[in-house]
Amino acid sequence: MKILTTIADAQAQPRAKRRVLVPTMGALHKAHGELIRVAREAASKHGEVAVSIFVNPLQFEPGSDYNRYPRPEKADEEFCRNAGVDLLFRPSAGEVYPTDRSTFVEETSLSSTLEGKSRAGHFRGVCTVVAKLFNILAPDAAVFGEKDFQQLAIVRRMVRDLNFKIDIIAVPTVRHEDGLACSSRNQYLNSEERKQATVLYKALQAAANSGKKSASEIVALAREVINEAPLARIDYVEVVDAETLKPVEMVRANSVLLLAVFFGKTRLIDNIRLGSK
Repeated sequence: MKILTTIADAQAQPRAKRRVLVPTMGALHKAHGELIRVAREAASKHGEVAVSIFVNPLQFEPGSDYNRYPRPEKADEEFCRNAGVDLLFRPSAGEVYPTDRSTFVEETSLSSTLEGKSRAGHFRGVCTVVAKLFNILAPDAAVFGEKDFQQLAIVRRMVRDLNFKIDIIAVPTVRHEDGLACSSRNQYLNSEERKQATVLYKALQAAANSGKKSASEIVALAREVINEAPLARIDYVEVVDAETLKPVEMVRANSVLLLAVFFGKTRLIDNIRLGSK
């Protein structure tokens, strides 16, 4: 496995095969392992799997957890090596962003709702860094998890609008045995918060299996289940169209239920498809 820390070295790598990129912020866990597995499948045995690890300061709003975000470098390196990664790109913030930077990539429609409403500037940071990674590593395809559903939709829109010749591969949410979606932020939860956080998947399942077609009824049901957990503080619960992310009144094909909930200071997101895809 090659480990690269500079843009110049990354761009100097020979490109004779299909390259599939898995962009991450590190603190790798089993969901990242699944992204890497799918990337390997997409690259085929003659292709190359590249993983980027970069805790992107642009997507953290002021006062958030940028400085305390986990950065277990040695463990992440070992994880990638064991997963059969060919190329690990691990640049510093100073390498990625010049101090006098003045150019950003911003999607303005899908970013205005849900996470975008709660986290100002977040998706501008995501789009900027993903566009830079695409330019630096020039992958043929890139793999993203469906847990970050809005992010996936926005990256797809950016790829379409800016004519990146890159396939975006979506991977279903990977969960722990008790249903909680795998996330690097789960490690912030204390034992009681972690125990109560399983209510999120319980709420999603209850809503999806309720047979209800009214979005307001589905949202009410999900909220009712989440509120069974005393430590849960709801940020949002919404039913939207999977492509436009606009609210829908009635569940139809391609609807998705998305939620964001605080447990203590830790904010978790999750989602589930409603109706057929």
